[in-house]
Amino acid sequence: MENLELIKKIAPEIVKTLEMRYSILRSVSYNQPIGRRMLSEDLRIKERTIRDEANILKEQGLLNIDFMGMNITEEGTRILENLQLVYTKLKGIPKLEERLQDLLGIKKVVIVPGNSNYYGMVLGDMGKITSRIIKSEICENDIIGITGGNTMAAVAEEIVPDKVKRDITIIPARGGLGRNVETQANSIAAKLADKLGGAYRLLYVPDGLERDALEIMLRNDEIKESIDLINNMNILVFGLGRADTMANRRNLSPTKIEELIDRGAVAEAFGHYFDINGNEIWEYRTVGLSLDKFKSLNKVIGVAGGEEKAHAIISIATLNDNMILITDEPAANKILEIKAIK
Repeated sequence: MENLELIKKIAPEIVKTLEMRYSILRSVSYNQPIGRRMLSEDLRIKERTIRDEANILKEQGLLNIDFMGMNITEEGTRILENLQLVYTKLKGIPKLEERLQDLLGIKKVVIVPGNSNYYGMVLGDMGKITSRIIKSEICENDIIGITGGNTMAAVAEEIVPDKVKRDITIIPARGGLGRNVETQANSIAAKLADKLGGAYRLLYVPDGLERDALEIMLRNDEIKESIDLINNMNILVFGLGRADTMANRRNLSPTKIEELIDRGAVAEAFGHYFDINGNEIWEYRTVGLSLDKFKSLNKVIGVAGGEEKAHAIISIATLNDNMILITDEPAANKILEIKAIK
């Protein structure tokens, strides 16, 4: 680590070059084959610079370039994997993780370099890291709950099947939300179970049913069984949402949304809305994980990126100190800024 600090001080241009070439290899690895123009747009680097750097990486045997675009070589993949630790240390990520863990008072923080709002590869890396943590945490007979959304869909997408059969059950942590099937908790639970070699159960209850309709559905034996599994889950993997964003996704009235914001709501998780101190503002009518159950879980994996999620992360972190948080640089830096102000 001392050597890296010396390099940063005496030759900062080397650090900038390393960061650029690492970013190029990383993006090509995710998007291959990819042309110069698309890579330029993806990384927000001038196309001429991409051309020059890509030619250097080609000469080093790390990239192949043909009429289809750029592809990373086996050597390039090996170098990329080995560079990851060096790159995160150059960016000061380990120290940032420690500071954030202490400030939030939770079990662990993992920060992925980059901005998940701008770069798909950052969201992909968040998914990969989350999938590794899931595999390291699960045991036989575990019941794993998962929520819906784009971030959870990325987690399921990035899990690499290992052909290991596991005696586990994946269950949606709450009823369905939104019209996009790919980001529904049911779809994500099924994909996750398939890749982990486990079983899954679905929850055929949409969010926001009227009370009478909800009571009728809850008499169904299959739905009862799913609810029992949710009540007995021992691992939760979930995305943290902003209060206003989730209220809009649920098509709440402008008056209700304004009321929630006026009351200080900054976060939403599994149908509950919270202020920055973790105080519950309001509960949306939904079927699934209860707040008390969430607070009692020993294994909680939360995933959220983007500086706009900072308030939500701070809020939800107050509810369960067993949480493992996977986030990105902008969110981490914004949390530090907010905590400094407070």
